[in-house]
Amino acid sequence: MSSIAIVGAGPQLGLAIARTFGTHGYDVALVSRNPDKLVTTLTAEGITAAAFPADVLDRDALTQALKNAADHFDGIGVLEYSPADSLKSTTLTTPAHIEPSHIQHEIEFQLYGAIAATKAVLPAMREAGTGTLLYTTSARSITPQPPTANTDAAMAALRNWALNLHKELDGTGIQAAHIGIAATIGTPTFYGQPCATADQISPVHWELHTTKRDQAEQIFKG
Repeated sequence: MSSIAIVGAGPQLGLAIARTFGTHGYDVALVSRNPDKLVTTLTAEGITAAAFPADVLDRDALTQALKNAADHFDGIGVLEYSPADSLKSTTLTTPAHIEPSHIQHEIEFQLYGAIAATKAVLPAMREAGTGTLLYTTSARSITPQPPTANTDAAMAALRNWALNLHKELDGTGIQAAHIGIAATIGTPTFYGQPCATADQISPVHWELHTTKRDQAEQIFKG
């Protein structure tokens, strides 16, 4: 199953991950709301890619998109989950002012979407005895900041679940790992974080899939 499904694929990190795996011969399934432009870009670079539109908040559509991708590419060997929500659709709150409604959307977006995506591909990986599951968040999942308490809590929940999944899958041939990015990608610095390009970050995903399969987590610090 030399294929990767990138959930939440966008023009920065998602595209860079697609290039990293695609240049190593992997077929690329792009799962996001509008993946067509990325497919055009990758195809022009000689990478086999296909679009499977879905919103991570629509778990039935996400599950179907991944099943369609598996049918199209004869299986999914790698799942990468890294949707990036727009700040326009997110109400950021501090710990003292947070309400359950403030965090519900972020939990749906980060944790529940990841669980749905995983359940769509994990049975086939178990049957094959191999596979890789990668979950990418900001490093604020580890070192939260008060102004972004609700998003940070949701990312921390995803990280906790991913690390626990790594433990559960130990010895099955399936790798599950979390990538925490302690840098901003192509934007001005945020809370003193260094700036980085997506192309600098994506090799971390390749390493966790290939040479560091025993590791549950990698933190990119720029």
